[in-house]
Amino acid sequence: MLSRRFKILTRPFPLPIKAHHTETLRFPKCALPTLSRPSSQHKYNSRSSKWPGRNAWESFKILFKSSPILMPTALILMVISSGILLWSNKYYSDYIIGAFVKFPEPVAKQLRKALYYTNIELTPSLAIKYYKEALRLAEEHGLDRFSDETIGIKVQIALLFEKCQKYHKAIEVLEAIRNDNLKWLDVVGFKEGWLGKRNKVLQKTVQISVKLGDLYGNQFVLEPELAEERVTWAVEQTLNEQERRERAGIVEDEGPWFDEEQIGAQFETLAHMHEEKNRHYLSAPLFLQALNLSPPKSCHTVILMNNLSTSLAQQLPPSNFPEGPTTREALISNAIAWAEKAVSLANKIQPPERNEECDTGCAVATHNMGEFSEMRGDYKGAENHYKQAAYLAKKIGFKEGLKNSEMALKRIKAIGTT
Repeated sequence: MLSRRFKILTRPFPLPIKAHHTETLRFPKCALPTLSRPSSQHKYNSRSSKWPGRNAWESFKILFKSSPILMPTALILMVISSGILLWSNKYYSDYIIGAFVKFPEPVAKQLRKALYYTNIELTPSLAIKYYKEALRLAEEHGLDRFSDETIGIKVQIALLFEKCQKYHKAIEVLEAIRNDNLKWLDVVGFKEGWLGKRNKVLQKTVQISVKLGDLYGNQFVLEPELAEERVTWAVEQTLNEQERRERAGIVEDEGPWFDEEQIGAQFETLAHMHEEKNRHYLSAPLFLQALNLSPPKSCHTVILMNNLSTSLAQQLPPSNFPEGPTTREALISNAIAWAEKAVSLANKIQPPERNEECDTGCAVATHNMGEFSEMRGDYKGAENHYKQAAYLAKKIGFKEGLKNSEMALKRIKAIGTT
């Protein structure tokens, strides 16, 4: 189955000449030579004196002919240099200034260093040093501990630990942020004037809890119970807040809550956790909830339909399950129906909306229909689905899908020979 200085140059003013009663100086008269007026044929202006009879374009053509290699090269280098200059200005404006506009300059300076040693030249010790210095300066400059900016710095530290595969350190940082946020939320509650900030802190706490679920479920941590606990809490808080807003209405300045796609992503995350523990009777309803919140004509909806079909086909609910037992045949029939819907939707979506999820989702759903047919004992139908799935997987370069379909075909052939 299938994140200036400028120096001012001044010109001295001429000193005033004082009037004195002196004798008038008399100069001898000199006979000056008579200058004849120049004839019109010697007149030319200074602009044309350099290239008489030629304009700029003609001069350019002469230079181009005299240096057929040097001139184009110079032009290309000028264009490239201009592009680099423009890009540098945009980079400086957007990254160096724009990204840190909400921080005091001393804090922003340390953050630039920290991010350099995080994203450009990975040096964890220096990055941590500058992140901590940024937090210290943020406190000195009066930044709120629960503001987006301060929490964001702490989250960056956790992401750095994750990047260095120090997952337990990342969990430690995120758990500390989560605990501080929960204490603040308990104290503030719904006090007047704090609703907007409460909304932001609660959202951050939900997002951090989902991230903790991901880290606890990591193969290097393997704490599935804690992973499920954190994600379940996040989903419950999301639904409780959504219900409160629907019941009481959105208060002014409270701010928006998660949109449908974000809530659906939480359902999907929790569904996968139940699926990994073979609790398909719990994962199927969650996939259905995520599907209801997903855009109806998106490739990710194809994936959700396929996930729902596999959960339905595999589930064996306990006998005391509230909705009562369901026959195996009914579950497989529902699974086939959802897989067919996935294939149908994938075929209808065209570029630019179509992406890789549509292609792989179609191939996987076709393969799964083969498995569902095999569960029913319809080996001929299963073989046809596997062949089609293998063809689709090969066509899109989906190596894992091709391998699984080829193995399934060998299995079907082996059954036919026995």
